[in-house]
Amino acid sequence: MSRSGYTLPVFACAAALAALHWLRDRQPLTLASLDLIEPAQIAEIPIEQVAGLSENMALAITRSDPGDNLDLTKDTPIWALVEWREQGDDAVIIKGGEGIGRQLNADEKPAIYAYAQRLLQENLQRMLAPGEKITVTIILPEGRSLAVRTSNSAFGVVEGLSLLGTTGISQPLSTPDQLAIFRTELQNKASRFESLVFCIGENGLDLARKLGINPEQLVKTANWLGPMLVEADVLGVKEILLFGYHGKLMKLAGGIFHTHHYLADGRREILAAHCAIAGLKSPDIQAVFNSATAEAALTYLKSLDAATGSDWVNQVYSAIAETIDVRSQEYIQSHSERGTGVTVCGSILFDRDRKIIVKSKTAGLLMGKLC
Repeated sequence: MSRSGYTLPVFACAAALAALHWLRDRQPLTLASLDLIEPAQIAEIPIEQVAGLSENMALAITRSDPGDNLDLTKDTPIWALVEWREQGDDAVIIKGGEGIGRQLNADEKPAIYAYAQRLLQENLQRMLAPGEKITVTIILPEGRSLAVRTSNSAFGVVEGLSLLGTTGISQPLSTPDQLAIFRTELQNKASRFESLVFCIGENGLDLARKLGINPEQLVKTANWLGPMLVEADVLGVKEILLFGYHGKLMKLAGGIFHTHHYLADGRREILAAHCAIAGLKSPDIQAVFNSATAEAALTYLKSLDAATGSDWVNQVYSAIAETIDVRSQEYIQSHSERGTGVTVCGSILFDRDRKIIVKSKTAGLLMGKLC
């Protein structure tokens, strides 16, 4: 059985509680207890170090433990600096220090998202007396260096990591145990709906909801798209809308149906091949192939369209989307011994700004039914 752990916001909150405890009692805390809120349970997080920096400021340090997960933040230190203050209306002000990313698409605000904000606010306010005010600065000393190994920049987060998540529990998304959890959810929803929407991650789930798709028809797959497609067919699901960030979902066009980057990556090869088929000139194909990220390649194609009045983005990505549909159904048919093999697949690809780049023809029809 794989072991679950906690998400980064939990460790940030634990460190902040330990620092505040020192300010109040002048005693180091070795174990911080906090309410995870989502789910409604108490977590006890070991505190590595606590230090008073002045009469009004303290620093505490924890280390990330995401459980048996392929997570690059495993064992990374998380610091929280807590300081008493007298000015301002808010009891708790939360800031992002070194290693916390900045959101380019949100006025460069620190990448401390809704769950992390709520977790910190609710747990810290419980320790404050009426009228007391603190400023909390979260620091990830290794955040900047770790961020270059993530896709954060593709979503407009630069110079650090995000305190992201909708829950305090970090499930091992790349382990068979997590696949079993996803399959259970799929089985439940397949018994109620003939059409489902597969989302690889939180960005897809969020955008799908905003587009008006019934949340009950959304299924998170993480990187397990292949097994989930086959399972859906076995369960008799008639239609599946694949909804994902283009840098992930385009892997399916190359026959890669487990999309974790530790296992396989062919994004630039897939993009370059479709550019060649579409008729781009050799220097442009080379520029796409040599792009550092899928987002950078998309930006290059957009600049080419703007400069020449062409429509390469639509041509290339439409071809990729149609290929995803075809290869998904081929995958189902070749792997589904007990299934029908007739599940229809459509795909929608979006960019880092969560704007839809393209819908396949089938996806357009499915969206008409789902929204």
